[in-house]
Amino acid sequence: MGLKLFGGEPTLDEVHQQQERRPSAAEAIAADRRRKSVSNRQITGAGQITTRQSIIPVTLVTVLFFLWGFAYGLLDVLNSRFQVALHITQGESSGLQAAYFGAYFIGPLTYSGWFLRRFGYRYTFMLGLSLYCVGALMFWPSAVKRSFGGFCGSMFIVGSGLSTLETSANPFIAVCGPPKWSEFRLELSQSFQAVGSVVAPVLASFVIFKNVGENGESLESVQWVYLGIAIFVGLLAVAFYFAPIPEISDADMADQAEMTVGHVDKPMKNQYMLFWGVAAQFSYVGAQVAIASFFINFYTQARPDETLVAAQHQGANFYAIAQSLFAVGRFSAAGLMYFMKPRWVLLIYQTMIMVFIIAAITVDTGHGISANWGGLSMLMIVLFFESCIFPTIFTLSLRGLGRHTKRGASFLVASVSGGAVIPAILGNVADRIGTQKAMVVPLAFFVIAWSFPIYLNMYKGKELDAYRESKVGLEDGVMDHDSRVASIAGNKDVEAARVEEVKGY
Repeated sequence: MGLKLFGGEPTLDEVHQQQERRPSAAEAIAADRRRKSVSNRQITGAGQITTRQSIIPVTLVTVLFFLWGFAYGLLDVLNSRFQVALHITQGESSGLQAAYFGAYFIGPLTYSGWFLRRFGYRYTFMLGLSLYCVGALMFWPSAVKRSFGGFCGSMFIVGSGLSTLETSANPFIAVCGPPKWSEFRLELSQSFQAVGSVVAPVLASFVIFKNVGENGESLESVQWVYLGIAIFVGLLAVAFYFAPIPEISDADMADQAEMTVGHVDKPMKNQYMLFWGVAAQFSYVGAQVAIASFFINFYTQARPDETLVAAQHQGANFYAIAQSLFAVGRFSAAGLMYFMKPRWVLLIYQTMIMVFIIAAITVDTGHGISANWGGLSMLMIVLFFESCIFPTIFTLSLRGLGRHTKRGASFLVASVSGGAVIPAILGNVADRIGTQKAMVVPLAFFVIAWSFPIYLNMYKGKELDAYRESKVGLEDGVMDHDSRVASIAGNKDVEAARVEEVKGY
């Protein structure tokens, strides 16, 4: 009953019964044109998709990463905009983050996780885009009424849509193609999410912060920006109905895992690497969101020589620069992962985060009188090294899950709800001791996230490297020689040869 509630994870027996008549990757690609849901217990052949076959669907889904990068970038700017326009404190403004990321806790563990298992990737993409469209439309009446509660409700619906997209898009990118390049694919796609985060504050600087009225409290530009987003997202939902999206079931992932050297199927309760990854992701995302949410506040306190309105406007520009560093960091990490083991890249980048966040807290070149460029520059470098953490934790945590892949992905997306908790803590601490000193809050959670790559490199290196060295999906029908599927196929070939030999006598 429990398995049916989660859309029906396949049993190993069900997977093994289908392996003898496994469809090819070409058949899986052709089947997507029928646009029908596929049973999560059915092997479709999509677990063997090659890099060439995955290019079009991965490219289409990457558009979604840009969308929620754009929404996330606007969220951080709206945080400081509402503080001025609606006369609320830093702690109160964190309600936006609580609403947005609170949806991440609810959605993946309930309706969106179930929907993905029941109806597949295509229709989950469409559901997420539809929810995003509704939430964006709700910004119009919220702005008319100047209701912060209304904005929080609208942001919750937007977060519900985006969490649904992440529940489907992140695992889709991770599994659509050879397992060897799983981290590289997601890192590269997530790089365009970072580009969206850069474009959003730039737009805000020229639109949202420019047309604010004489008293700086007008929200008219916010209305028009979100109306435009709603129209675009609604059209994109329709487009995804016709898009070539192969359905990759949990049965496909179990089949693919058994083509890989060293895979051992374990029950969900024993997937300790996944659970540690969820804790690390919760801590990291919360710390990242906290820093991004109060970056402009950090800037205004670092510039006592500017007026509040001028500092907020200029802070949005500097936040765009910081997000540009974030985007560059994503592309640089993707490049490194092409040559280096992802677990090494994760450890290096997280270690550098620790170094520079401590520097951002302690350095004050302005001494409270002039601009604190030293502390500000340290915080901007933190964003560069934050870049690769989320997608790398995500893909490394999914390694070896096999038939539990979609459920594991739901847990990892739900951990993004850390963004609802940690910014609220930082905001209230910042109201008392200032934003710069309050950065000890994200520092504490970065320490928890840092433990994950240390654990991986000390105890899980051999297991993770087996997937990195896998030949599955590099060419049609290829599997690792020492895998379970290859050994069974080899035994059957030997038996067939013996039968032929007996017949010859």
